[in-house]
Amino acid sequence: MSQQFVVQLPNHPGELSRLARALCARGVNIVQIQQNTVGDLTCAHIFTDCCDDDTTDVLRSMGYSFALGSSLMIEIEDTPCAFSEVNDRLHHAGVSLKGCCVVSRGHGVATWALAVDKEDRAREILGLPALSDRAGAPQ
Repeated sequence: MSQQFVVQLPNHPGELSRLARALCARGVNIVQIQQNTVGDLTCAHIFTDCCDDDTTDVLRSMGYSFALGSSLMIEIEDTPCAFSEVNDRLHHAGVSLKGCCVVSRGHGVATWALAVDKEDRAREILGLPALSDRAGAPQ
């Protein structure tokens, strides 16, 4: 996954469908989506594997407020305090969490997708390989 878009939508029937159709028309591949609604607002966490500029253009043209963050995957112990400990480490390092969700759980491990504002710093703090160190990473 390349980016995570946290999008604020009005809570109207078909609104998320309308957005999904617009992204499809631009060739954006949604690899995962999560939606939550409270009152009059809906928040959609949209993960893409391509087309960040196209996604941004679509969201802006439709008038949606959104936050964009580099998406990275981490595996942490599936315990009550593990996520707060990760979040505290990021916060103290000056990294803002823009969005997050659990992708999978099993055998005492939870895989989380995090959207952060400073991916290089987050990778350093979490002990993940730097983008330039990953095999097949874009140069």
